[in-house]
Amino acid sequence: MRAAGPRRRGDLTQGPIARTLLVFALPQIAGNVMQTLNGSINAIWVGRLLGERALAATANANLVMFLLFALSFGLGMAATVRIGQAFGAQDIAAARRTLGTALGVTGGLALLLAATGWLAAPALLDLLGTPGEARGEALTYLRIIFLGTPGIMLTAMIAMGLRGIGDATSPLIFMVLTAVLDIALNPLLILGIGPLPALGIAGSAWASVIATSVGLVGIVFWLYWRDLPLRLRGAELVLLRPRADETRFLLTKGLPMGAQMLVIAGAGLVMIALVNREGLMTAAAYGALLQLFNYVQMPALAIGAAVTAMMSQHIGAGLDARVHTISRSGAIINTAMTAMLVAALFAFGRLALGLFLGPDSPAVDIALHIQSIMLWSYLPFGITIVLFGTLRAYGVVWVQLITLFVSMYILRLGAYYALYPVMNSDALWVSQLVSSIASLVIILWVYRRGRWRRVPAQRGGGAGRV
Repeated sequence: MRAAGPRRRGDLTQGPIARTLLVFALPQIAGNVMQTLNGSINAIWVGRLLGERALAATANANLVMFLLFALSFGLGMAATVRIGQAFGAQDIAAARRTLGTALGVTGGLALLLAATGWLAAPALLDLLGTPGEARGEALTYLRIIFLGTPGIMLTAMIAMGLRGIGDATSPLIFMVLTAVLDIALNPLLILGIGPLPALGIAGSAWASVIATSVGLVGIVFWLYWRDLPLRLRGAELVLLRPRADETRFLLTKGLPMGAQMLVIAGAGLVMIALVNREGLMTAAAYGALLQLFNYVQMPALAIGAAVTAMMSQHIGAGLDARVHTISRSGAIINTAMTAMLVAALFAFGRLALGLFLGPDSPAVDIALHIQSIMLWSYLPFGITIVLFGTLRAYGVVWVQLITLFVSMYILRLGAYYALYPVMNSDALWVSQLVSSIASLVIILWVYRRGRWRRVPAQRGGGAGRV
């Protein structure tokens, strides 16, 4: 066990657990809110300035980019675990080795994806069934966005590495900078205000690429200006050449974590397809609710990631005895925050839905009914995500993927088809609640078994396979 000493900046192993976890998670929640607002505001710019066809084009292109986000998330979270364990053990050299390999792998992969994406963009849009009237603009938008892939993936990797050393504030600063630039540049480049050319849909894509590139330069400058522990200097730059052991860890742990995001996204697409069968008003109501539900799930995603970083540092420091306290604190904090958002939606749901649907739309009442059933699913969902974060810190990644697949496909669809003859469309909303509860039951069973605690921690090269 690591000897006690003066508290270092970013040290998540000392101090009251609940308070430390909450303070660390809040910047991540703020960052998630900022990213969602950025996407929403840019969609408004495109829709209002260029029309429905351009908006449909960006929506189709963004589906492709979500695949890259899933990959970045998986590799970045694997790096967070490895860096967090090294930082907890006060082995800064090991943390730098991991980040160096992570950046080398990510940079090479991003360049490959950018080139492949540019060439394969037409085939990707055909695979998505992009409407013919939107295909030209979607192709232009997607190809430019692919050029920004290296900036997006490298910035995400540095940000997640910094969270591994307990720094959630620095990533937030550059997330806000990127979002503000993106929002501001969209109308300027779309319309060609002042000396800028009018680029139309390409302007929206270039706004994102420019903003992301500035964010990457900014966060790299910040690393060196603030002399943060992960900066690489002089001979350390050779660490950017990927090491076999680090690469193996990032891929074997990162790819399953990325696949979890794809499973969730796929289940969402299946849900939308089933909702569309219920008619236009139900589809509109559900679409508006998804905008609101994005905010309800933010505490769970941020706190789950914070638990992973905090737990990783404790594993590295040999403080495994605090594991259950961290998990319990994360579950309590998340439940409290999610419950407040649930209560707010019940109180102000009609007003919020009116912003998307119009206050007099018949879809508002449909949405309120859906909300009265589905909203409860986010309480067990939040606890599940926290426990996912605990297991992830121990290198356990496959059980989460299996849990999501079983609950979101087998059990959710099974409940839907079993209940539909009795409940009609309500079977959809109840099936999501069933799926959410089932996920929690499964992961609680795994957690309470405790076998994952006996798996060697990754600081020693062990490979959890629960």
